[in-house]
Amino acid sequence: MDSHQSGLQRVGHPPSHDLGRQNRLLFRFMLLSLAAAVATIALKASAALITGSVGFLSDALESGANLVAAIVALIALRVAARPPDASHHFGHGKAEYFSALVEGMMVFVAATGIIWTSVDRLISPRALDQPGIGLALSTGAALVNLTVGRILQRVGRKQRSITLIADAKHLMTDVWTSAGVIIGIGLVALTGWERLDPIVALAVGVNILWTGYRLLRGSVSGLLSAALPPDDQAQINAVLERYRGEYPVEFAPLRTIESGRQRQIFVVLTVPGRWTVERAHDLTIRIGADIEALLPYSETFIHVEPHGTSVGQADLDARESTADESG
Repeated sequence: MDSHQSGLQRVGHPPSHDLGRQNRLLFRFMLLSLAAAVATIALKASAALITGSVGFLSDALESGANLVAAIVALIALRVAARPPDASHHFGHGKAEYFSALVEGMMVFVAATGIIWTSVDRLISPRALDQPGIGLALSTGAALVNLTVGRILQRVGRKQRSITLIADAKHLMTDVWTSAGVIIGIGLVALTGWERLDPIVALAVGVNILWTGYRLLRGSVSGLLSAALPPDDQAQINAVLERYRGEYPVEFAPLRTIESGRQRQIFVVLTVPGRWTVERAHDLTIRIGADIEALLPYSETFIHVEPHGTSVGQADLDARESTADESG
């Protein structure tokens, strides 16, 4: 490279209008989650009041946590949508991890309340009133959560939104919770064994604790600047290997960061020392465009270096001559 210059080239950042459209889409789906939380709370709270079941009450408490989490998620999406500024040069994508963190904490709070209430009812059991009506209401709430949860899961994976994925997991957990409660209350109605109601609620609380732990672990990992998933890294390395075979260049080990929906990719590109800056620059643009085609909404930062100790000059010269002849 002329005068042995080197530099950092940023390529492949997403257009602002595309990000704006994606953010509006995610916001609409979080509003759907908010509406589902309100509806299920009303159904489950009614079931708990009518029957006096601690199982139905535990289910309603979890839906209350869903409502708070959905509100936090809406705020997080608003913050994550903000463009880079003087204080946040890489944007605000990690705000979504805070949403997942809060949701995990809310799950723990709900689980604690469920377990506390269940133990009290286990010590002092009571008969259930009108379990049939409660079962019907809880089944309706479970169907609402199942439908919305599957929608959020599909959209969250497609758009790479940890906020939607976390909320979808919470809703799907709520579905399994409701299924367990419905079976338990049904057995109470059939057998008359009143302590089965708090036992089911205790099982629900333990399951919710596990879900909260998984959410917290994932969000903390993201806040610590976790690397991209292995599949994404494999795709990037395949692109770099292809260029290595076509040009007399080498690459240092890949470094990546996942920040919510945003991906930051750092590449060190070693080129022959006599290459011009323009030639190296053109190659970085091509590499970045190929990575962007595979991994949309990513930013690739390519640092260009002249020949170093990692590649012998004779090897680079031979490969450069081959590339020129084939071109």
